[in-house]
Amino acid sequence: MTRTELDAAGIRDAGLRASYQRCRELNARHGRTFFLATRLLAPAQRPAIHALYGFARWADDIVDEPPTGDATGSAAARLDAVAKTMRDSLRGTHDGDPILAALADTAARYGIEHSLFDDFLDSMRMDLTVTDYPDRSALDRYIHGSAAVIGLQVLPVLGTIGPRSDAAPYAAALGKAFQLTNFLRDVAEDLDRGRVYLPADELAAFGVDRARLQWCRTNRRTDSKVRSALAAQHAVARDWYRYADAGIALLHPISRPCVATAAVLYSEILDRIERSEFAVFTARATVSNARRTRVAGSALARALWARRGSRARALTPTEG
Repeated sequence: MTRTELDAAGIRDAGLRASYQRCRELNARHGRTFFLATRLLAPAQRPAIHALYGFARWADDIVDEPPTGDATGSAAARLDAVAKTMRDSLRGTHDGDPILAALADTAARYGIEHSLFDDFLDSMRMDLTVTDYPDRSALDRYIHGSAAVIGLQVLPVLGTIGPRSDAAPYAAALGKAFQLTNFLRDVAEDLDRGRVYLPADELAAFGVDRARLQWCRTNRRTDSKVRSALAAQHAVARDWYRYADAGIALLHPISRPCVATAAVLYSEILDRIERSEFAVFTARATVSNARRTRVAGSALARALWARRGSRARALTPTEG
């Protein structure tokens, strides 16, 4: 199937094919829900999505999973090195790194703005020094680079039925909704890394601070104040999903089943968090394999129908 995807995308160079394969492996290993959703795209679209995911995962791992004994300064130096080689690769000077080779090829094929990758790395740098966010505005600055720009990066690959600028706010909003879902699901894990990705002033309105969150983590329970605070953050995430949902109709018909599936499955993580009464310190909320398969199976029929339509042919990099 990988060969079919690469052939459909017109990727002929052997070295470049290996680069895209490396990105695909990263996506399959680490982004289960995201990878499943990409299977609903036309084969020609998938390599580019894998390349974008592969780069984001690679950079994120530098920050979240540094080698044993690696100091913050060393991680920062590695991130700076990635930024430099990324810019060189985007300008056409490749150093042989497979992930950057695939990224540069994707950016060139689809005309993706280079500044979006810089914005992403800026937020990754924040993770090296910023551990708390005083208010929503501060958190939104982080989310812009960590998530909203991801939606903007994939938009040229997905294609649109009208001006791309019309769909851009919705694409950014869906990335933000996914990120807010992660923040709620991963409160405990983030605390273990010394970070809190929830606005301090909004938590304080419910009598919650880092110390109370840490108490919940240590005792593996969610007290009433933290439960109320997390419920408020849950409502914010829901609002972003509702806003983003209106933008799916602006995408190319081939891409709608993929994006709709990702939105449904990710939003169901919120359902599970709510049903557990926000027991995020006890277990990590997930969507079962069976449920993912059911949702994707239903979407597959719509995806195949869109591909067979006389006007819904597989996108080329110049469309959308």
